[in-house]
Amino acid sequence: VLPPSFAYGGMENPCLTFATPTLLTGDKSNADVIAHEIAHSWTGNLVSNSTFEHFWLNEGFTVFTERKIKGRMKGEAVRHFTAILRWKELEETVNKVFSPTHPYTKLVPDLAGVDPDDAFSRIPYEKGSTFLWYLEDTVGGAALFEPFLKAYYTEFAYKSIDTDTFKSYFLKHFADIPAVSSIDWDTWLHQPGMPPYKPKFDTSLAQVCWQLAAQWQAWDSAGADCPFHGNEMKSLSPTQVQEFLASLLTGTVLPSAKMDKIEMLYGFSQASNCEILFLWLRLGLKSRWEPAVKATLDFLGTMGRGKFVRPLYRDLASWQEKKGEVVIFFQENKNKLMAGIVTGVSKDLGIS
Repeated sequence: VLPPSFAYGGMENPCLTFATPTLLTGDKSNADVIAHEIAHSWTGNLVSNSTFEHFWLNEGFTVFTERKIKGRMKGEAVRHFTAILRWKELEETVNKVFSPTHPYTKLVPDLAGVDPDDAFSRIPYEKGSTFLWYLEDTVGGAALFEPFLKAYYTEFAYKSIDTDTFKSYFLKHFADIPAVSSIDWDTWLHQPGMPPYKPKFDTSLAQVCWQLAAQWQAWDSAGADCPFHGNEMKSLSPTQVQEFLASLLTGTVLPSAKMDKIEMLYGFSQASNCEILFLWLRLGLKSRWEPAVKATLDFLGTMGRGKFVRPLYRDLASWQEKKGEVVIFFQENKNKLMAGIVTGVSKDLGIS
């Protein structure tokens, strides 16, 4: 476990994974990051991408494998539920961080003359893993696709390859599957935007989260008694709490009175799980809930994980009345961050 300034969830150094301390939440809910780094032993370390333009060969494969591990351990419904949660992150990346036509939303972007850090996002992770999910469905399911993956790792062990190499091997392996001819490789690999296919997710674990979020959205906090009692979170897993908050975050802006009530009942500002705290802070900033500003700055002063740091600084900067305070805070605290994060946040804040 590295110091809090470590910029990544994990880093798959062979035989020695580096991990952020933000994973240590006491509820084991972030163990999927460890599964991710273990999966990198095959997808990234054994078979590597030749350049960062083909980064999805590392990360898309690893996310796909990580969730396979989760499905084996906890059931397919859990695998699907994790993908549902991260689908929202992909939508935000495509539609807000970049745009649906931005070249960095291509699975195989052109990075000639580009700092790869500028293009780093959820795209190779989530769009890449979705492509593999689609390929598995297309060829006939896991019973055919998983043996292919093993053969692929054996074929290209200790080599660095590009996407065309993967494509050629895939087409050769599945030459007898008629459905393979329907794959639109150009759209998947070279066109920007969301994937042209969304898996038919099992939503059984998500329904309760969506229903509770809809009930909170519908409650008239100005004129009706509060129908919630504070025990609603007790029956939810940490990941389901995340989906509840993520659903509120993608919904309409909540009034401050409603934010006050959620905090009073559930105490999200004191959450020890950084994934939950992160989503709660983002919801507060979107709602222009004043207590979220100090709570966010306090959180930003404790760690340097890019997944949390950059979105929170972007959210803070979008609150124009707070931007000056945020810039001063960043200037005073940037020495706690790794260089790549400092560069990224500087761009997000529009400062040199």
